[in-house]
Amino acid sequence: MTKKAFVAERLYYILGALFIAALITCNLIANKFISIDLGFKTFVISAGVLPYPLTFLITDILSELYGQKRTTHVVLSGLFASIFVLFILWLGAQFPAIEGSPIDDETFNQVFQNAWRVIAASMMAYIVAQLIDVRLFHFWKRVTKGEMLWVRNNFSTVISQFIDTTLVVVILFFGVESWSTMGSYISDGWLFKVIFAALDTFIIYGFMAWARSYFGIKKGEEIQL
Repeated sequence: MTKKAFVAERLYYILGALFIAALITCNLIANKFISIDLGFKTFVISAGVLPYPLTFLITDILSELYGQKRTTHVVLSGLFASIFVLFILWLGAQFPAIEGSPIDDETFNQVFQNAWRVIAASMMAYIVAQLIDVRLFHFWKRVTKGEMLWVRNNFSTVISQFIDTTLVVVILFFGVESWSTMGSYISDGWLFKVIFAALDTFIIYGFMAWARSYFGIKKGEEIQL
């Protein structure tokens, strides 16, 4: 194996690991809702939204560098990791806390009792949105013949994140909150993601400029692992 092939393989694993870590973190902190003032607007969002734009940035980088098949493998790995975390949270709740435990049963349940619903909602929305994102990315890649990276980076994310945000909010709050409240959560969450998706365009352009130079690949060309 050449040095560049070694780096390409390790980079794939690192990006995959970061993707799964961001996804799991999204699920674990999603029960906390926060407000963020960006000057022109105050967003009311789940704390789980904060690391979520990173997952779409990573899938776009993976799609551009390694292709649809390899990116889909990472997306499915994230799904299985979420299922595993859901099982561990359930397992942890089955054993009573000992006397003097820093975290008692009440605190554990208060934090994680709704985690199954959050993760279930997230998994359903995630698998739909991420797979749509990957497919739209490659659709635009074919249409633009490998040019205009900003088009596929943003257009795929804008559509897929709207689907993701809508599914999560509806699954979590249907029958609990009013449609107007859910609509507000959807619009704030989606717009927040879209803003950061636009900002990460600079990141993906910089990253791909380095990758093409280092690996010696042309625009639209993918690394074969």
